[in-house]
Formats: sequence, C-alpha cells, structure tokens
Amino acid sequence: MPELTLDAFKQHVDTIRAEIGKVIVGQETVVTNVLIALIGGGHVLLEGVPGLGKTMLVRTLGQALDLKFARIQFTPDLMPADIIGTDILEEDEGGRRHFRYLRQFDSGRRNQPGHAQNPVGPAGGHARADRHCL
Repeated sequence: MPELTLDAFKQHVDTIRAEIGKVIVGQETVVTNVLIALIGGGHVLLEGVPGLGKTMLVRTLGQALDLKFARIQFTPDLMPADIIGTDILEEDEGGRRHFRYLRQFDSGRRNQPGHAQNPVGPAGGHARADRHCL
C-alpha cells in the first residue's frame, strides 16, 4: 500500500465518515472514536440499550471499508476468555510444565431453541487446544 500524505489520509477518512453518515445520523462523536480505534489498531466495546444503532454502525463501517462483519451477542455470563481463549498451565507426569491454549467456541448452537443469546459456552461447545512448553 502506498504511503499517503496527511491531506490524502484526511480525505479518505472524511469519505468514510460521509459514507457512514448516510446511514448513522447524529452520532458523529461515536463514529469518530470508532474510526480512531480502528486506524490505531485498537479495540472498541460498544455498549448501550437496544436500538441505538451499535450493530448498524459496525455493519456500515464494514461495508464502507469492504471488511468482513461478524457480531457476538454478549450475555451476563460471557467472559472475554470465552471468545479469545486462555492459557492454562498444566504439568505432565514427568513434572514438566506447559501452557495449553484453550478456546471455547460455538458449533452452530445459536439456532437451537434456548441458545439464541448464548453463542459461546462450555456446554456443548468445542475446544481448540495448543501446547506451549516451558
């Protein structure tokens, strides 16, 4: 990707803002903060009551930037490790320690009755594990 001048970069950001502004109205501060996080390589947690346009904002941003869109429906019992995984320290019979990376993920239970709001969980989910010896 060629380097951009500051003016060209600003023009690209303004174009993205204008495209998002066609769908998301009155949330300029939120849009700006999400763009800053995205450009800076950070993360954003959008919180709010239903109907504020959180999903629509992210979907529209994805369309404007030609990115893949995916959504995770959080529940009160959902923990960050349920999504990104965690390292567990284990010890084998020989006393050697190693980390095992464990990530729980859903295998299609979303569409089953009673599981519409719980996309990730240990009950019935599958785990992926990788070992890292110490």
